[in-house]
Parts: sequence; structure tokens; C-alpha cells
Amino acid sequence: MTITAAPTVKDRCLEVRGKVILTHVTGNIVVSPVVGTESAFLGATSTVSSSRHVFDLGILQCSNGNSIAAPEEREESALEDEFSSDSEEPTTENTCYILLLPVLDGQFRTTLQGTQSNELQLCIERDAYVQASQSLEAAFVNSGDNPFELIGDSIKILEKHKGTFCHLENKRIPAHLDWFGWSTWDAFYTEVSPQGIKEGLQSFLNEGCSPKFIIIDDGWQETLNTFRKEGESVIEGTQFATRLIDIKENKKFTNAGSENSCNNLHDFVDSIKQNMNVKYVYMWHTLTGYWGGVLPSSDALKKYNPKILYPIQSPGTTGNLRDVAMDSLEKYGVGIIDPEKLYDFYNDSHSYLASCGVDGVKVDVQI
Repeated sequence: MTITAAPTVKDRCLEVRGKVILTHVTGNIVVSPVVGTESAFLGATSTVSSSRHVFDLGILQCSNGNSIAAPEEREESALEDEFSSDSEEPTTENTCYILLLPVLDGQFRTTLQGTQSNELQLCIERDAYVQASQSLEAAFVNSGDNPFELIGDSIKILEKHKGTFCHLENKRIPAHLDWFGWSTWDAFYTEVSPQGIKEGLQSFLNEGCSPKFIIIDDGWQETLNTFRKEGESVIEGTQFATRLIDIKENKKFTNAGSENSCNNLHDFVDSIKQNMNVKYVYMWHTLTGYWGGVLPSSDALKKYNPKILYPIQSPGTTGNLRDVAMDSLEKYGVGIIDPEKLYDFYNDSHSYLASCGVDGVKVDVQI
């Protein structure tokens, strides 16, 4: 009997290379082989359309020598977790590694989740206005003898099949990676200003090592700390509760009339590009806009329907290992944009920066 590496479902069991990976596989699970490979996609169908489905894949089965990789949902990365039936180290002989990778399927994204009964589930979701009754390419399954080669080869298969991204070997490296650049953070922290940036760039020029690109870090945005009264000293932690109140630059970059200031961000970016040999300018912001998110009462941001959420403390993060930023966010909350308005928020923010001559962004606080 010939044992193939291609994933198949037989007698309600998902088998890869003749090894049972999942039992009690439900009837709505679909296996779609990838032509020309020994890999396949796992998908599922439903009788109803929805923007979010949770499908039961089956009960996870692991024996000594079997490994299952269940990484994050991004197609470009993978994180391997090994499971064994006992505490002994698996031998390299006849070891088979299985990669189970959630991927993007059209407008839907997939994540893997488990239950207390060791059941593996596919969670397929998208914005509420996009609905479907099936996702046939929700997760990618492949196998190999070498875990590192397995991951790399799998990404190459996905690159060819999906056509939506490039493997690292085929990505075009941005030109600025070969240039010397400067971030304003260590020089100014949040006190960054047009005058300070120009003085810093001039000092580089004087020493003959002019930066070709610059990152204007934290301190350029229009923000408000509602937990600190004017004239009071900063209470530790409240700086991380400061919220964004406009997508445009703050008054430091719009203070016309001073010899060393500028009329607006556009004028400043144009000035340093024309006079300071800077080719690219990048602006800093956090994933939620600012450390404490956005201010719901802001007139400029109300159209994005923001609201305050309070993150739940993660297990194992108490005591000396606690992070002051996370403590602050748990205590004061985060101003989150309505998910249905996220595209508008980012599109408006980045379009405005582009109109000012900004070439890109550095996105912080992506946890």
C-alpha cells in the first residue's frame, strides 16, 4: 500500500502521510488539494451566510514524533508548537512535521482556536457587511521532514497559489535600507519640533553624514491627556492614556511667523527635502492612533464612532513583570475606532500625510 503525503479525510479522520491528525472531523469540512503538490487547503461550508463562522475541525491527535505547527493568521509567518504523547524527546528517525497554517481566503481571515476538550476550530471572520456561507481555503496543510524547510516551502506554495504576496526571497528590498537614516525619538522624545529637527539635520550635515531618510517619532500629533490638569505634574502611567484628537499635526508644526518654524507639515517636509538632502520622511503613530487610542468626544474624530474599551489583564503579567503602559491602558481604557470605520480612519490619516509629502509611517504598539 502506498502512503501519500497529501492530506485526506477518511472515516472522519484527517490523515497526513498516513498519520491521523484529527478525529471526529465533521461532515462540512472540505479538503482541497493544491495541484502539483502534496499539500491541501482545509475549508468548511455552512447552511447560513454570516460575517463570522466558527467551524469544528475535529479532535487533535498527537503521537510521539508528530509535530503540528499552528501559527498566527498571517501568511508570511509561522510559529511552530510541538506536541508529544510523553515527556521523551522525539527521535529524528521517521519524524514527520505537520504545518497547519490559517490563511486569508478572499475577504475573510482565519484563526485557529481550541476548546477544553482538545477540539480544534476554524474561526473565519470579516467585517459585518461582508457575508458568506463557505470558506474553502481557510487553512493550509503541508508536511515535511525538516520543520524549517517545511515552513519556507509552504510559503512558496502559497505565494504561487494566492498571488497576493511574495516570499522573502522574491520581495523587492526598499532602497532606503541601504541608506543612513535618523529617528527623532532618542534626541527629543515627545518634545520633537521643526526647529529641533532642522538643527539635528544640520549637525549631521556639518559632520558630513547627512541622513537620507528621517522618522519623525512621537510628539508631532494633536493629542490630549484628560487625566492631567494644566500645571499639574504628570502622574506615572497617565501619559499612556493620552488620546488622539485629530489626524493632523499639532501646533508645533503649524506655528507660522517664527523664523525657525513652519506654516504646516507640508511646508516642513518640503523644506527638509529641498534644503537638507532628505529623500524620505516617515511619521510615527500607534496602531490605535495614539497610546490611549482616540478621544471619543473629539469633533474631528467623532465620524469614526470611537468608544473606550478596557483591556483584560493577561494571565501571568502581575507583579514586577507588569508593564506601566499596559497598567495604564487597563486602568484608563483605550479609545478604539468602530471596526466598520477603520478603513476610513486609516485612509483619511494616511492620505493626509501623503498630501503633505510624507512617504510612509512607522506603526508602534502593535500588541
